[in-house]
Amino acid sequence: MALHNRPFDYGSSLVIIDNRALDRECLAESLASHDIEMDVVACGSIEQWRAIEKSHPPLSAVLYNVGGRKVTDQAVANEITQLVTHLSPVPVVVLADTDDLSHVVKALDCGARGYIPSSVGIGVCAEAISLALVGGVFVPASSLLAMRKVVESNNQQAHPMAGMFTLRQAEVVGALRRGKANKIIAHELNLRESTVKVHIRNIMKKLKATNRTEVAYKINDLFPMEEDPLGFRS
Repeated sequence: MALHNRPFDYGSSLVIIDNRALDRECLAESLASHDIEMDVVACGSIEQWRAIEKSHPPLSAVLYNVGGRKVTDQAVANEITQLVTHLSPVPVVVLADTDDLSHVVKALDCGARGYIPSSVGIGVCAEAISLALVGGVFVPASSLLAMRKVVESNNQQAHPMAGMFTLRQAEVVGALRRGKANKIIAHELNLRESTVKVHIRNIMKKLKATNRTEVAYKINDLFPMEEDPLGFRS
């Protein structure tokens, strides 16, 4: 059974697809009361919408609620892909009970124009739908933070000295390991020679080294794979 929440003076429809009647009707009522300025229709399937679409304004967006099901499950992913393909160019936004990064990425891979975890409020949900309508893609902040941690972890693995030195210090360390003189280092890094000396002093302090030779020795001892601070082979 479809639930119509808006008068027909609205020029477009938002269809909520959820096979759980109570969930979809409550969500539809909440979005309608949030002044989303669309005819909000709750359906159990896309087929239900097709049966009644002539009595509603044109479809502008679809909110597909998968609930507690996993987007990473192939069956659920296939459902999202089919919806996206069948309804294109109408944006499909996925609503789910988890903000797990793998689920977000999978939904976007399937063509969804946004991923809303059920932990957010109705205002955020409405904003996410509005963003999809203007061509944007909504991703929860929690997932972005998780993605940042993954990127930082990968960077640490690729560049093992990243947590020890600043970028400039790391560049200077790499040059010291190759036995380059201060003047050459300054030229290659577009720095003043006095600035290079300051970097070297700070590097020596961090490594508790007494001279540049000891810096190179300690770096080679700490990182036996002989990767320089930027991840390039020496």
